[in-house]
Amino acid sequence: MVYNDRFIKACRKEKVDRLPVWYMRQAGRYDPDYRKIKEKYSLLEICKQPELAAEVTMMPVKKLGVDAAILYSDIMNPVASIGIDFDIVPNIGPVIDNPIRSAADIERLKPIDVEGDLSHVIETIRILDRELAVPLITFAGAPFTIASYLIEGRPTKSYIRTKSLMYSDPKLWQQLMDKLGDMIITYLRAHMAAGGKAFQLFDSWVGSLSPADFKRFVLPTIERIFAELSDLKQPKIYFPGVASGELLPTLGKLQADVVGLDWRVSIAEGRRRLNRAFAVQGNLDPYVLTAPMDIIQAYARDIIDEGIAEPGFIFNLGHGLFPEASLEKLRELTAYIHQYSSDKLAAGAGQRELNHHV
Repeated sequence: MVYNDRFIKACRKEKVDRLPVWYMRQAGRYDPDYRKIKEKYSLLEICKQPELAAEVTMMPVKKLGVDAAILYSDIMNPVASIGIDFDIVPNIGPVIDNPIRSAADIERLKPIDVEGDLSHVIETIRILDRELAVPLITFAGAPFTIASYLIEGRPTKSYIRTKSLMYSDPKLWQQLMDKLGDMIITYLRAHMAAGGKAFQLFDSWVGSLSPADFKRFVLPTIERIFAELSDLKQPKIYFPGVASGELLPTLGKLQADVVGLDWRVSIAEGRRRLNRAFAVQGNLDPYVLTAPMDIIQAYARDIIDEGIAEPGFIFNLGHGLFPEASLEKLRELTAYIHQYSSDKLAAGAGQRELNHHV
């Protein structure tokens, strides 16, 4: 079995012969075979069956030819271990039975027990470590994004309860950030010990904050998470979610390897705002996938041309795949990214060789 390590090399800004590509939410709802599985089992039921969760994780690697797998799981899984009861409700998302409303609610949160409560997740990672010929990315939800679900009780667009706690009681907010930070550090360290080859911290909704509020209320905990995991050799990715372009200049001290961009900021501008301190990942608008294939390729071509201008680029979406996405278009897009970037990189290498001899 030949191991494909292009994704790892790109994370480290090393030379690649073609751009690596994977897609957020690539193991999921757009795949008819996955939808058949979901007719029998819920998301959480799949997660609790390691062989089945591993099978779903591997589906897009086999069907699309992507350069990395991402663990089939959910960002809410670890909160069950710290004392939060929740369900993933179809067409809604996470719904919390006992949302956080007071200091007592935060005080009752207990330390995570990964081996005791989440052994099924660890076993899934171990299976995938044996079976995959591409790197396995594992992940966790970042503190603000997790907190927004725990406090609101379900997905929201206003974050009114979350921001109310943050503004009105900063000390209590920090206690919650500390507990969630501890949970995430322990959870991700267990992932890497079990065989994960990289991890991504998803901060899907932190773009709802101003840069000043992000720096004050959230960034210190994000920095602590990456600092406390900095001894791990595996690449580390921070994805600050949608509408987060204004937050990028604040990330300079982050001990991460890669920062994910959404489609509102170009690759070139994202690199500039990040002071070229990280490899970057992104950033096709997922809904471009509704267009004809020639349009999709044109958008991808522009992203690739910017991406290969400097070392350290991974092609991805600016957010997750949606249920109506076409598996055939994704397969064709993946092949196009590989071929076009390979040709461009080879041509660039040829030109540099020519210039050297001249």
